[in-house]
Amino acid sequence: MKVHVFCALPEALVSPLEAGVLGRAREAGILDVEVHDLHELSQDPHHKVDDCPYGGGPGMVLRVDVVAHALQTVFCMEAWKVKEKHPVALLTPQGERFDQKVARTLASEETLVLLCGRYEGVDERIREHLAGFEISLGDFVLSGGEVAAAVIIEAVARLLPGVLGNEESLAEESFAGQLLEYPHYTRPADFNGWKVPEVLTGGDHGRIREWRRQQAIERTRIRRPDLL
Repeated sequence: MKVHVFCALPEALVSPLEAGVLGRAREAGILDVEVHDLHELSQDPHHKVDDCPYGGGPGMVLRVDVVAHALQTVFCMEAWKVKEKHPVALLTPQGERFDQKVARTLASEETLVLLCGRYEGVDERIREHLAGFEISLGDFVLSGGEVAAAVIIEAVARLLPGVLGNEESLAEESFAGQLLEYPHYTRPADFNGWKVPEVLTGGDHGRIREWRRQQAIERTRIRRPDLL
């Protein structure tokens, strides 16, 4: 899978892309992430990517001509045509809530393009003409989309064949179905009087499966009843 990230602060992505699951996926050639610095691709003499908002107001706004030129330069086509060939997502608090279902959909793509906002916001014409859809991590605001991009890339990359050592674990994770995941325990079996449930140490795999299912249902009922 190939991921293109267009952003104004590429250094924010260096560590997440080199460590852990993403680092291993890239080394194995399963995932290819290319981060494009909007400052370097800007035609402005001073490599600016933002400007004051028309009509006044606080903050700065990411310029549509900068993003359009960046897309055109990388993909060698008119910027507004990129979304016709590849999924182009604008990362914004106003977008569709990102969840495991969206991650699975994106994981089925060969190429993914992420446009990271920054500053006060982005020129509305980026949303209207350059992005194919919008994604939000939740009802909160970040200083920029770089952190959100790292989260989305990891969530998607974990679903790619060959990325995880044990792909069976994907089937039992939270949000893989309609339930949160059951509790996990490991050694020691007794720490400070806090004991591992006896059913998990008894060796009866049928009882273990049923216990885990009941625990998942109860945990979901208490924490996320909306999923049931």
